[in-house]
Order: sequence, then structure tokens, then C-alpha cells
Amino acid sequence: MSGSLAATARARPASPGHGLGSNQDAWRRRSWLAGMLAGMAGACSLDSDVDHTGDDAPREAPLASQPRIAWVLGSGGPRGFVHVGVLQALEELGLVPDLIVGASVGALLGTLRAAGRSAFDLKVLALDLQPLAMARLAVGAQERFSGAPLANFVRAQAPVTLLERMPIPVACVAQRRRDGRVVAFTAGDAGVAVQASAAVEGQFAPVRIRGELHVDPDWAMPLPVRVARRLGAERVLAVDASAHVERAPPGAERFRGSDQRKKALVDTDAALADLVIKPDFGYWVSLSQEFRERAILSGHREAMARADALRALHARPAPRA
Repeated sequence: MSGSLAATARARPASPGHGLGSNQDAWRRRSWLAGMLAGMAGACSLDSDVDHTGDDAPREAPLASQPRIAWVLGSGGPRGFVHVGVLQALEELGLVPDLIVGASVGALLGTLRAAGRSAFDLKVLALDLQPLAMARLAVGAQERFSGAPLANFVRAQAPVTLLERMPIPVACVAQRRRDGRVVAFTAGDAGVAVQASAAVEGQFAPVRIRGELHVDPDWAMPLPVRVARRLGAERVLAVDASAHVERAPPGAERFRGSDQRKKALVDTDAALADLVIKPDFGYWVSLSQEFRERAILSGHREAMARADALRALHARPAPRA
């Protein structure tokens, strides 16, 4: 679950990877995608560069009202399972945001939550998800895979499929390939918006929307707190699914450069949030049932441990005398 969920990453030093990014190390940081999808030769997309130009094509649009509380769900590949546990805790605490902003896997889970799916629904989906259903081979494209099935998955699972009509306003964050601009889709087809946010560079074909190619924003803004602020959020809860690089185990030395790159980007936005939750459930990851359950439990446990701070963040100010 991320751009889409796919295979093993950092499951062990021999086949590591985590998060979503885009540089010369993309092949190893996204080995979790390539490994799981390598056997998909029978499911090909003959047109991997559809230009979404209709009335429902994703677009940036003003929100109907200024959000007071925003939840920001960051990118993280398989680490994104942690968002499920945090959302479960927030629901148990009776907390609801005025806006959800998501990047990659955060866009997927945030959009489904904004559309009306409960945290319990998301947990069931996370534990039952078959990553092979999230992508197909893209014939004739530079990238190996098309994320079109992910868009279909979102449409099938979301009670509301247009972003601007969701019970909770939501922004799916992507990066425009032409100039690197970070884009926040707040209206239009939720499936295409999530697909664009999760289009892992070098692995998934970029998503063309109104003539412009879009990819996942990990290279620019993996924890898009600045987007939430730009959209007017007064208070921001950020859920950081990236690795705790300061506790990287032996065998992870060769990934230090990319880890530090992502940490610098995450730290820039985390400093702008009012509260950051960053659960620790180990460095190496996979898509095993045990890992999924451990990540979800870690997110739930960490959020519940911050229950008082979360309630305070969401509390409405007392009326003036």
C-alpha cells in the first residue's frame, strides 16, 4: 500500500527498501514494488499515457471553508500500514479533522477515510489487500507498471468518488514532473488523484492530467505539512511513516544517503506541524501479515499514548467573554 502496495522492502538486508522517492537509488528503495509485481506479465496496459482531461479530471480547487484541524499522512511504502493504526486510535478518541492531506500511501488511506470508510474498514482492507491487484505491466512505457488498477480500487472502495464531495475535505498531493511543483488535488476523480500521488518515479508510469505528467511527491515533500498550511489549516497533526534512521541496524549502511535525504525533507515539514506522530516498528519492512499487524498496532499504540495531546489539539477554543 503506497503508490500501490507491492512487495518486499527492507525485509532483510539482502532485499531492502522503504518509502517512496526518486533518484539513482530508486531501484533498491522500491524493490518492494518490483519484486511483487514481476510476475504480472499477463496483465498489460496497452495505453499507459491516457490524458485525463474531462470535467472530473483531478484539479486544484479552493476549499469550501478554511480548515481548523488538518491531518497530514506521509508517504512510506509498506510503512504506510502505520497510518491505519493511527486512524483507528483517532476514531476511538472521537476526533475528526476538517481536512486530510495525503502523499502516496497517505493519499490512498486518507482519501478512503475522507470518503467515509471507517478505521475498521481500512484495517480489514489493509490486512486483506492483494498487492498484485494494484498495478499492471505498462507496454511501451519507460516505467514498468501502470497504476490504473489502483485508481479503480479507490473508486470501488470509496463511498464518494469525487474529492470535492467527500464528507471530509481531502487533498491528494503529487509532484508535477515538468517543473517539480507540488500539486494538491482537492477536486475531481479520487481514483486518478490517488494514482498520481502514488506514481512512484522509475517504477510506475506518471499520470497525465490536463496535459501535465504527475508523479508521487516523495522527492519533494513526503510529509506535506506545507500543503495543509497553504490550504489554511490552523492546526496540523502529522503522521510520519518514514524510518527512524538514527536507529538503523547493521546492514543498513549503504542506505544512509537516501535515508538522510528523506529525513531532511520530512524534518522540514515536521517542524511546521503542531503535533507529529512517528511510531517505531523497526527498520526492515515487508508485506507479511505479521509486519502489517505490527505496523498497525504500533500506530495505534503510539497515537493512544498521545491521547491527551491529540484531544488538546482538536479542542475548540473557549468562547470569548
